[in-house]
Amino acid sequence: MADELRIDSHPKLERPVLIAAFRGWNDGGQGASLAGAYLARAWDAIEFASIDPENFYDFQSTRPTVALVDGHQRQIEWPENTFMYAPLPGSDRDAIILLGVEPNLRWRTFCEHVTHVATEFGVELVITLGSLLADVPHTRPAPVTGSATDPELIDQLGLQASRYEGPTGVVGVLHDACTQAGISSASLWAAVPHYVSLTPSPRAAKALVDRLAGLLEADVDTVELDEAAESYAQQVSEAVASDEETAAYVQDLERRIDELAEEADIPSGDAIAAELTRYLRERDNDQGDDDVARER
Repeated sequence: MADELRIDSHPKLERPVLIAAFRGWNDGGQGASLAGAYLARAWDAIEFASIDPENFYDFQSTRPTVALVDGHQRQIEWPENTFMYAPLPGSDRDAIILLGVEPNLRWRTFCEHVTHVATEFGVELVITLGSLLADVPHTRPAPVTGSATDPELIDQLGLQASRYEGPTGVVGVLHDACTQAGISSASLWAAVPHYVSLTPSPRAAKALVDRLAGLLEADVDTVELDEAAESYAQQVSEAVASDEETAAYVQDLERRIDELAEEADIPSGDAIAAELTRYLRERDNDQGDDDVARER
């Protein structure tokens, strides 16, 4: 365990909160990983620990990449899971930011490493960031839901009780590990338009950053995210306009969202979770049809 988890320094932190974002299944439109990386850069976070990838990835599924250094020297870049720390601007506490890639193997051990860091540095709260594909239009702010299992934390932060049942990712396993370790945890999820699932969504990242900043009462300069979100909406709108069927579908989504807003009835966490389940079921069915077609 000591060889897999490397702690390079032991900064003295004040009432830290751990913010975690993983690329992969929990990261529709890269909303969560974009948000986590933006926070690390905005807060000038400093790396102090990491988890060695060797025993947690199937490198045929999560392949390392090759990069050129100085234009000629080849360098292998492995999946990274790094811990960084920074003061929370506008607050009297610190943050630990974990940026990583959802592992393929040994999830329980992986999450034990995370809770070990949380325990050693006195983390009071773990907040995970996630983004999922749903029936939402790209022209409206990305809805964000927050959930937790601790009733006191739900009341304190104004979150919802999590009642989701179904497939989970490393985020769900990490929350279970936090419960076992006696660490309070919460989860924030932004909804991403499913019809542009392969396009990174700065709008979802912006929504997550804003909601997190509100929960922690911290300051975050989001000017860059605002500009990126506007550019994203414009580019997607141009692409959608070229297809009449998609354009009509987006207009229908806009109408439904606007009606909900007028009724002050923002989609609940259960509704978004249901959308995720529906999407996964349809995706699995489509993949099954593709397999049958290939066999034929």
